[in-house]
Amino acid sequence: MKKIIEKYKDIVIQIGTPYSVGTGFFLKKENLIITSEHVIRDNKEVTINGRNFKKHTTKVLFVDPLHDIAFLEPTPAIQKQLLLANLTEKENIKHGEVVVAVGHPYGHEYTATQGIISNTHHIENNINFIQHDAALNPGNSGGPLISEDGDIIGVNNFIIQDGNSVGFSLPIKYLIQSIQEFNQLKKDETAVRCISCSNIVSENSIDNNNYCPHCGSKVQLPSKNPEYEALGISQTIESFINLLGHDVKLSRMGPRHWIIKEGSAYIKISYNEREGMIFGDAYLCQLPKTNIAPIYEFLLKQNYQLEGLSFSVPTNSKDIVLSLFIYDRYLNEQTGRELFLNLFKKADELDNILIFKYGAIPREGWKDE
Repeated sequence: MKKIIEKYKDIVIQIGTPYSVGTGFFLKKENLIITSEHVIRDNKEVTINGRNFKKHTTKVLFVDPLHDIAFLEPTPAIQKQLLLANLTEKENIKHGEVVVAVGHPYGHEYTATQGIISNTHHIENNINFIQHDAALNPGNSGGPLISEDGDIIGVNNFIIQDGNSVGFSLPIKYLIQSIQEFNQLKKDETAVRCISCSNIVSENSIDNNNYCPHCGSKVQLPSKNPEYEALGISQTIESFINLLGHDVKLSRMGPRHWIIKEGSAYIKISYNEREGMIFGDAYLCQLPKTNIAPIYEFLLKQNYQLEGLSFSVPTNSKDIVLSLFIYDRYLNEQTGRELFLNLFKKADELDNILIFKYGAIPREGWKDE
């Protein structure tokens, strides 16, 4: 299984929108990025990030709300990936078969969980799903379900809340069918599957009122989704992110969450509307296995000296985090810029000190954006 997991790292993609985060995977032969429709819903373009390419935006080509799948446009950076993944429409999937779910749960970098198939015929809205116990968490949606033979047999779709790792994946036959139908359209067309009559509607077959030409139901092409506009505190946050020289579109990772790379540190900004708090957490290096005491001593001294910032090491974690928080009623474009500029500078500076002077471990997986 380790070889299978390593094999798929290059083509599994992290997806971010102003509304959600999720996972996708690149199919070289089909020249498409596959994900779940609910991950990219209401967006005409999304942010993607992978192991071997920098974070950038790409276009939504096709949405299928009936089967909850979507296709994204593969950019030249992604098309360089060498892996030719196999889609296997297995008719003999059996109970107890070992599977691996791959994705980016909670926005973290690449993870994989192993489980077994417990039901091959779970019917939901007249669609058959594969039920299994490979852990699926928010952010896993849209990732591949892989057999022990190394073939993609499903698209990870949803979980039952409090269901003790009960997850469901769409069998690959539905994906193959959608790819075949989409390929019959003209190039550069965006399209949507009508949830009422199941027909695919393209830009050339729809009228200006967005009604399905087959059944008259309302449909929404991805190309006709409006551009996202932040409001309120989110707008203020995005304004100072822009002033600090960062691309706001590339920073968005779900509702009221942003991720920014500054030097060697990653800064996660989040807004808790209920508590009226804006948090900035800079994830620096990690604690080593030995000589930890001098690092803790340094962190405690810094907590005494730093103004408006504080170090922490979360429970059951080796992460060294530098944080700030501010109440939303005190936040404006100027205060936000000043506070986060200080966080960015200190994060990069202190990360280097912890690594080169105290032997802390550089964070694995982070790469230049």
